Amino acid sequence: MTEKPSLDSIEDRAWLGEGQSETQLTTDPDGVETNDGDRPAWDSKMQYVLAQVGFSVGLGNVWRFPYLCHQNGGGAFMLLYVFLLLIVGVPLFFMELAAGQSIRQGSIGVWKHISPKLSGIGYSSCIVCFYVALYYNVIIAWSLFYMGNSFQYPLPWQQCPIDVTTNGTVKECASSSPTSYFWFRKALDITNSIEESGEFNPIMTGCLLAAWTVVSLAMIKGIKSSAKVMYFSSVFPYVVLFIFLIRGLMLDGAMEGITYMFYPKLEIWGNVQVWRQAATQVFFALGLGYGSVIAYSSYNPVNNNCHRDALMVSGINFMTSVLASLVVFVVLGFRAKNIALRCLSENLGLLSLMTSHGPNQHWWPWFNMTDPSSVSIAEYRQWYSHYSSMVDSNITDCSLEEEMNKGVEGTGLAFIAFTEVMALFPGSPFWSTLFFLMLLNLGLSTMFGTMQGILTPLMDNFSLLGRHRTVLTVSSCALGFLIGLLFTQRSGNYFVTMFDDYSATLPLVIVVIFETISVAWVYGTDRFLDDIEVMLKWRPPVVYKYLWKYVCLLAMVVLLAASLLRMVFKGPTYTAWNQNTASEMTLEYPGWALGMIVMLIVFASLPVPIGYIHSTLKNRGVRNSRSEEGGGQELHRELYTKCNSADQLDSIPHHRVPSEEDGPCPRTAFLPLGNEHYRLLSQQEEEDEEQDTGV
Repeated sequence: MTEKPSLDSIEDRAWLGEGQSETQLTTDPDGVETNDGDRPAWDSKMQYVLAQVGFSVGLGNVWRFPYLCHQNGGGAFMLLYVFLLLIVGVPLFFMELAAGQSIRQGSIGVWKHISPKLSGIGYSSCIVCFYVALYYNVIIAWSLFYMGNSFQYPLPWQQCPIDVTTNGTVKECASSSPTSYFWFRKALDITNSIEESGEFNPIMTGCLLAAWTVVSLAMIKGIKSSAKVMYFSSVFPYVVLFIFLIRGLMLDGAMEGITYMFYPKLEIWGNVQVWRQAATQVFFALGLGYGSVIAYSSYNPVNNNCHRDALMVSGINFMTSVLASLVVFVVLGFRAKNIALRCLSENLGLLSLMTSHGPNQHWWPWFNMTDPSSVSIAEYRQWYSHYSSMVDSNITDCSLEEEMNKGVEGTGLAFIAFTEVMALFPGSPFWSTLFFLMLLNLGLSTMFGTMQGILTPLMDNFSLLGRHRTVLTVSSCALGFLIGLLFTQRSGNYFVTMFDDYSATLPLVIVVIFETISVAWVYGTDRFLDDIEVMLKWRPPVVYKYLWKYVCLLAMVVLLAASLLRMVFKGPTYTAWNQNTASEMTLEYPGWALGMIVMLIVFASLPVPIGYIHSTLKNRGVRNSRSEEGGGQELHRELYTKCNSADQLDSIPHHRVPSEEDGPCPRTAFLPLGNEHYRLLSQQEEEDEEQDTGV
């Protein structure tokens, strides 16, 4: 492996000298950078970029960012987001890219290499990746279900069904809407609360099995197979977004939607919660802490320009969020305009009926009530603002702003609001199929990166698993499907919400805090920049040193504190669908569900302190045994000695000079050969040396 010696403790770091890198990446005697012969590699730079973009650009860009932008000040939120992206997101993304590329290991190996006491960081990343994979594939299953139902005309969510017993419209659908009814009753067949589990939904169980099968087949040969799928799954969503944008701009109400989205409200910068939401979105948009960024970059050549990659992928991610926001609000503007016009038509019908049967009143409208198409919303609202107190309560305001202010996010945006709009399009089955195929590809490209964040570290650190990649991949997907059956119950949507809100947020922030500490304070930013300079042949700006050491770390700690305080004071809640009232309501989690939330967070965070305690106890035992043997005095000198320095090796007791027949020196690092060159040493010999020296 192309590795640098790890720092086993703070004392080791002090012994090496503050900010000094005692080794660098290796070159062979001809000056050519070495590479792992048995490690997979990307076929091209395009493959790698598509993989990173595909992982970081996910469903959150489409159904989370537009909602946050609209609810938190439009253009002002975008400026705040860009600011946090530049001072927190890009530096941390660059840090993960550089660490993976230089050490050429998955998340477990990278942080274990920097310091064995921090090996738990990688295991926490793997656990969180598994959490996310469990519920993310359920969303892919939902997309498969809707895409399958799109191949019919009219679309099944276009009209309310008829109740055969009463020969009338189904009450639940009549009290809500056709799209809400189809989502909650036909797709999910949801219960009234999380406490009513209900039986398994057989159709969704089949869709979940299909989703896991697709992921398994795409991942079965590692990046070689998943990268080929990435050419389609990463590019296709952009094609669809541009098609929807062009089509959406032709709709009535499109410009109103864009206006409401970008209208700046600068006063939101004084709201702490807006800063928390912006930081959280930056954090999750780039996929920090999952280990997937590290895993993907570990397959790069050592001299790849990871700094340019960090800027490029972050920029593409942000522009995708803006593009998706344009599409969302163009469509929502059209939807709001239709709802307002429908309201206008109904009210004019009532007014026309009143005027035809009653005496003349001074407050009667001056416009033509028999022709709704001749009356604008602005005219009607002007009349309503003057005479609303005099008219019947059945006459209501028809506000476009009120409809736009009803922010929609997540599944409500994708499976209710968007489906409602697409049913109004000419050729609705085509647009519906296109939309859900886009969601499917967005989900799959992120899912591939998430699974890579699990499989790569395990294969790198456990040779048995590395030799049986196919078995590991299939077994992981099979386990994911079995646990995922939790989400295919009738109450499964509530568990998806629980996992989405609580299983990843706090553990990932904790993981990134320790990642930053390990690079900035344990390993040393100067040493890290030295190693990046060797890789890139130029030194990144010194501003990264201060961003990593202070700004990013402080931002993550504040985000963790804000998230904890919000959880404690607000209390975990979820949105449930009540079948009797055909409406959503906010409920508190029962005691056992709160316990489940705590267990998810604790289980994902626990490897970090466990790894630290285990390494500390192990080192203490080693030091005790070495002191008894009297060999501890030369321990540090023995670890970092030039391989071909016979004089220094002779000075170490009980250590003979290695000959050419002996092969390389027993140390997994690139130790200096002469003044310029370094030699690759085997993993097995390191393990033998560790047993001999106790390190």
